[in-house]
Amino acid sequence: MDGEILRLAERAPSAPAPPTAYSDTELVDFYREQRLNLVRLAVLLVGDGETAEDIVQDVFIRLHKVWRPQVTTLAYVRTAVLNAARSVLRRRAMMLRRTAWAADWVDSAESTALVGEARREVLAALGRLPRRQRETLVLRYYLDLPDAEIAEIMRVGQSTVRSTAARALGRLSRELGETI
Repeated sequence: MDGEILRLAERAPSAPAPPTAYSDTELVDFYREQRLNLVRLAVLLVGDGETAEDIVQDVFIRLHKVWRPQVTTLAYVRTAVLNAARSVLRRRAMMLRRTAWAADWVDSAESTALVGEARREVLAALGRLPRRQRETLVLRYYLDLPDAEIAEIMRVGQSTVRSTAARALGRLSRELGETI
């Protein structure tokens, strides 16, 4: 998989040479360290493992063109994954509006067997939240990020993160009929 990123990047149109050449191994090491967590983040946002893998791979392919180890941060890469997930969700929404059969969409038997009932209910309720609320909860409770980092990733204020999380938890609580 790592070699695939490098092969795809080599086929991409060449950009002007950076002022300082960096080793591809630094990017590959960064990819190996962060890939799993970024895929998990994307899965929680788009609800599909294969799409999440594609999102992370696409982000790293694009990152290869601008990779600067001293400048590129994990928050930057998380923001790129978040934005790519938003794009996927927008495309899905457009497809759903155009296809009538989408209303009859049912989980596969395999996914039903793998995910317990309670977890499925929580994931379904999470999926019904507005985008910003869903992203806030995933970043806060799945990645355990502080409000300051969530605000940086989402490009909003820390108070917006706190209020969005509170509204999202309230809505989840009402939908699940529980006290969170």
